[in-house]
Amino acid sequence: MSTGDLIGLLGILLAVGLLIGLAFRGFSLLLAAPAVALLAVAFSGGPLLASLTQTFMPGVGRFIVQFFPIFLLGAVFGKLMDDSGAARSIARGFTDRLGSGRAVLAVVLACALLTYGGVSLFVVSFAVFPIADALFRQANIPHRLIPATIALGAFTFTMTALPGTPAIQNAIPMPHFGTTLFAAPGIGILAALVMLGFGIWWLKRAENLARRDGEGYGPDSHPAADPELSSERAVNADAFDPAELPHGHHAPEGPSFLLAVLPILVVLAVNLLMTWVVLPRMDTAFLAEPRWGGISLAAVSGIWSVMTALLAATLVLILVNRSRLTELRKSLDAGANASVLPVFNTASLAGFGAVVAALPVFVIVRDGLLAVPGGPLVSLSVAASTMGVITGSASAALTITLDAFGETFAQMATVAGIDPALMHRIASLACGPLSMLPHSGAIVTLLAICGATQKQSYAHIGVVTVIGPLLGLITAILLGSLFGAF
Repeated sequence: MSTGDLIGLLGILLAVGLLIGLAFRGFSLLLAAPAVALLAVAFSGGPLLASLTQTFMPGVGRFIVQFFPIFLLGAVFGKLMDDSGAARSIARGFTDRLGSGRAVLAVVLACALLTYGGVSLFVVSFAVFPIADALFRQANIPHRLIPATIALGAFTFTMTALPGTPAIQNAIPMPHFGTTLFAAPGIGILAALVMLGFGIWWLKRAENLARRDGEGYGPDSHPAADPELSSERAVNADAFDPAELPHGHHAPEGPSFLLAVLPILVVLAVNLLMTWVVLPRMDTAFLAEPRWGGISLAAVSGIWSVMTALLAATLVLILVNRSRLTELRKSLDAGANASVLPVFNTASLAGFGAVVAALPVFVIVRDGLLAVPGGPLVSLSVAASTMGVITGSASAALTITLDAFGETFAQMATVAGIDPALMHRIASLACGPLSMLPHSGAIVTLLAICGATQKQSYAHIGVVTVIGPLLGLITAILLGSLFGAF
């Protein structure tokens, strides 16, 4: 390795370290990502202005072109679920049916249903926390366990494992592998069961230990959530800007549980119909024409399916809750505005990844990651997990990984005879666990919402969002290696 290569590698490491520090301190990634990208270019001796305009900005643009509709529709849907009271009705429905004796399970299932139906994890956290807080108080379960309980339901198996989930972490692999949201459904379900089972076991164990030690709910006073703080710390963590949550108008009473669940069922049903029935029967030969990009249906079918599903669910949501959405325009505006900052921040990280991948010294980094023993499934997992540690964001980790290595991994999978659907599911699973370390924007925001501290609650959050999902990932790799995609 030459002196120039060593200096280039040092530049990448410094850029990555600075990116972590700036993100954790709440600096906007709109500024931090291009700045640290140019730092890496300077160490490599490359042209700064050309790297910014010809590499960074196209990387940003590609991400926005592909995924902005999902960010937009998902944020609007989530805001309407919040303002109509539907999200609260679902949370109350589970807690009323399961009762305080199963408080942990009730909160986990409520969060899981909402996020599996396409509601942003931040919207879910704000909507569910007050109900979880009341239920834990009634059941005399320590308040410090609430963040881990919400995290298990919202940040784990419904984000990366369950087939069909419209989470952005399940959508990002689609254009790289020509897959759909339902890639490797059997493996995804089994990995989800591992995460859910392990997480519930751990939280019940923590609850029982607290009861044995005579620990109850705890202090009656906890800090209120600060949406502005949440926005600063979570700029790259999800598809919703928490600062928009107070805007719009919240209905005093939500719909019945069945009406509240209806839009979520529409998301899942329309997504399934579009993927397996409608799009395969459409004549899409025109996509091969230059004016449509010269692409195949496989490159866009997943995006089209989730867009149509979210749009249909939003229309149903408005129709059944029109009397509750008294300030519909304000709610729509707030939802649309909530999508802009996250998509541009995540896209900025995509631009950062594009710049780093274009550096000559990156060949050494790429070859090192691809040489990890275990084949493409393991090397893909290591790459996505590494990026998760760096960014503290599952979506950003997956974006950078697949922008830099997606074509290479697709070729490796073809050579090894690995189904692209399996690569999709492993990529999605791998981006989650190590993005949930203490510096994660999602974790910092969740703690702010719940009025808890890292010292009080992170140990349990880490177990259910890091260790459990890692076990799910290992399970998926073993099953995929033995039986392929199913």
